[in-house]
Formats: sequence, C-alpha cells, structure tokens
Amino acid sequence: MQPTFSKLHVHTVGEGQDLILLHGWGVNSAVFHPLATALEQYRVHFVDLPGFGDSEANEGDINAWAEQLAHQLPQQAIWLGWSLGGLVATQVTINHPHSVKALITVASSPCFMAQQPSNDEQSWPGIAPKVLAQFSEQLSINLAKTVERFLAIQAMGSDSAKDDIGMIKKLVLAKPLPSQPVLDQGLGMLRTVDLRSQLHHVQQPWLRIWGKCDSLVPKKIISILPQATSIKDVIHNKASHAPFISHTDDFLNELCTWINKYTD
Repeated sequence: MQPTFSKLHVHTVGEGQDLILLHGWGVNSAVFHPLATALEQYRVHFVDLPGFGDSEANEGDINAWAEQLAHQLPQQAIWLGWSLGGLVATQVTINHPHSVKALITVASSPCFMAQQPSNDEQSWPGIAPKVLAQFSEQLSINLAKTVERFLAIQAMGSDSAKDDIGMIKKLVLAKPLPSQPVLDQGLGMLRTVDLRSQLHHVQQPWLRIWGKCDSLVPKKIISILPQATSIKDVIHNKASHAPFISHTDDFLNELCTWINKYTD
C-alpha cells in the first residue's frame, strides 16, 4: 500500500536535469525567484516545505519530511537546500540515497545549534541556544514580526543588506505565512537535529556554499566537516546567510558550473 502524504506544493518549470530547491525556515519557495531565469536549462522544482507557502503541514519529524519529499519528487535529482532546507536535503540524501544524484547545501549545517565540547570533542560553532529560545517565545507574541526579524538576521553582513531583506520580504509575503505550530516545528528541527555522525552516508557529489559573514552558520565549521574529492566548498567573502540573494551572479556562476559536471 502506498503511504498517504499531505499535499506538497511544487512549481515545476523547464526541461532537462531535475533540480529540486528547498527553502529555509520562515519563508517559502518564492525566495528562489531571483534564480529562476538563470536555471532555465534544468527542470527546476520550486518546493514549499511542509506547512510553508502553499503546502499542507506534515506533523512528523525530519525523517517524515524526508520520506514525503523523496516519495513525491523525482528520483536521481540534484537537490539544493538553503539553511533549514539544506538540513532536510541532507536527511533525504542519507535516508533515500537513490533519490539524490548530487547534493548542494547553501548556508546550511548538519547541526545548527552550538554544542559545548564533551570528553575529547571540540566545541561545535552554531546558533546560541538562547537565540532560538527567544525566537520560540516570540512566535506566540507576534508571529509576523518574529519572522521579519529572522529574515533581517539572514541578510546581516552582506554589502546590500537593506535591498536584500526588502526583496526577500516582498517575495515571501506573496504567499501565506506559515502557522505558529509549523514555525515552531521548524525551529525544533534547527534546535535538535544533529546529522554529524551520519554524514559518512553522503556518497554523492556535494557542493557546500557558504557566506563568510554568516552569523547563523559560522564558517569555522568548514574545517570540522568531512572532506573528500567529491566535496567542494565555496565561500562568498562578502555574503551573509543568503548569498543567492546578495551575490546572485557569483552564486549562479559557481552553481551552474558545478551542476553541469553532473548533468547527463
């Protein structure tokens, strides 16, 4: 019997290699609009994650999200995930490897929460627990303002922060805001999911794109992450948490050059 999943909104355009785009927390697939024209040579799937944009909620954990996405999206696609979307795309790659031809993570971490060292382990750089706790508390007070504040943090550090956040807000607000439970669910994933011990399962080519000025995903983690000939790290020196918004041309140049290596 086929599993029953909630409605997943996917906008598909173009022909060629399947390319799946997963957005971050608090937003929806409209945030990728600046990339649409430049990706016309691929069959691009703009996905609203469960409960975001026009997709119905999936109350399960990140594994349930991964199962739904793998089931409802094409096999052997190239998956690109930004921030929370990168965490989800990595989980899909680990749990459903046949769905993923290659993995791209943008300003994303296998463990978003900062971790203190235990035994011989070194500390893990990430978001301070109190920051996510504050977001969780503020959701119940003013949902829209909390999302807006989070978006503002994502653009901090780039040389065009004001324009970036204006563009992001305009695109995102074209769709309904997610409900408070869905936002809390996403924050819970950022707070608790830790894929570091499972990264050895990622055998596919992997492009990791970073913003040097990112305050949510510190560039320090690059040296701690696994390295391999199939993995490439690209750092945008003046970008923050959304390099595809702040430095679109540079981002696309790196992205398309890399994707074309793995396109039939």
